[in-house]
Amino acid sequence: MVVFAGQGDARRSMDLLWRGNGPAAAVRRPGPGPRPGLTVDAIVEAAVAVADADGMPALSMRAVGERLGRTAMALYTYVPGKSELVDLMYDQVLAELPAGYPQAAGWRAAVTAWADDSWAFHLRHPWVLQVSQARPVLGPNEYRALEALIGALAGTGLPGGRLRRIVGALVGYVRGSVRTAAEAREAAAATGVGDDEWWFGRASLLAEVAPDFAERFPLLAALEQDRTAAFEQDDSVPYQEREARETFTAGLAVLLDGVEAAIARAVPPA
Repeated sequence: MVVFAGQGDARRSMDLLWRGNGPAAAVRRPGPGPRPGLTVDAIVEAAVAVADADGMPALSMRAVGERLGRTAMALYTYVPGKSELVDLMYDQVLAELPAGYPQAAGWRAAVTAWADDSWAFHLRHPWVLQVSQARPVLGPNEYRALEALIGALAGTGLPGGRLRRIVGALVGYVRGSVRTAAEAREAAAATGVGDDEWWFGRASLLAEVAPDFAERFPLLAALEQDRTAAFEQDDSVPYQEREARETFTAGLAVLLDGVEAAIARAVPPA
């Protein structure tokens, strides 16, 4: 499921995303009865909770209203519709990411810390991976998150055009890598079959149906020996998630090696 940002009313969405203490964020005057009024923030918080618990397909104005003890119609005074709500949710959770990274240990340590934080963030909110990057939300926390990554690289001396592409590559790499780990968790929950159980069952069947596997695919067979060793590790993290994390760490190191080479080309030694 892919969700595209910016599908609702552009002016209302941008007003809500960049709201301060104006009418868009104001508390609604409570009517008769003991229930407190709603706010945009309360609606967004409830929507994030729905998506975190049950995924993006479960998100609806009705589901959010039920979580707040209100009808869906009661929400429309504050948020025009689901499209605008998704924009607000996406930008709101990005506020969890740090606004910057220390430079004392150098740009590489700063970018690695950013990547680790981004990995953990996406596992907390896997539905964020379903919000397409083709059209950005253009909210303050989205810009804040990008500012933090650019800041980690700002002292490298890379020219603007090259820096822009490297930032895009890093963001795309982290999102693509963490998607496998997030989907591994989702698969176990959706199918009722854990990663380790699934792999053990399929691997044994593969040995039966393809007894000549090692002869046909010798390079893969050699790599599979490492996979078998990984299965035997005593680890509480499911195998596929473990594999995704190790691949992420190794790939990030290679990517940062490339960034380092780009810096060396762009900034000759003094």
